[in-house]
Amino acid sequence: MRKLLHAGVLALGVFAAGCGAGDGSATEPMVANQVNASPTSPGTPASSSPSAPSGTRAEVRLGDTKIGKVLVGEGGRTLYLFEKDKGGKSSCSGPCAQAWPPYLTNGKPKAGKGVKEQLLGTTKRDDGTTQVTYNHYPLYYFIKDTKAGETTGQDLNSFGADWYAVGADGKKVHS
Repeated sequence: MRKLLHAGVLALGVFAAGCGAGDGSATEPMVANQVNASPTSPGTPASSSPSAPSGTRAEVRLGDTKIGKVLVGEGGRTLYLFEKDKGGKSSCSGPCAQAWPPYLTNGKPKAGKGVKEQLLGTTKRDDGTTQVTYNHYPLYYFIKDTKAGETTGQDLNSFGADWYAVGADGKKVHS
């Protein structure tokens, strides 16, 4: 119940932030290497369709967390799957993508040590950007994870479904 309440408060905050003065300060989906791929930083100025810098390829690695080894992106930040996503397509956009920035790439993502290259892939988002997938799950950061190894989005019910960190086997990690 506490996690559901937390998710509701987060969603309300993200919704309120999205209704701001339109100054471009809302968090956009993150691109690999965009301002060190910090999901808490808006990075480049907001645009209707952010794109990865030329030649930027995302790298997925394994990182240590309190819930075990999980997939991580730039800066060692935890990557999550969204149980609402089906058929390798993202169901997270708008305020959802502000709270859970998609892990974007330009080109085929790279597999770091311990990551199964055959499980890596991509999917096109509705805005035309390319999102990294693992075992057909689109991958996301959580805006509240600001340091390597944090898993504050683990087992959180937000935007209509649960969110989980992803293991090297491509399955959700149970905490």
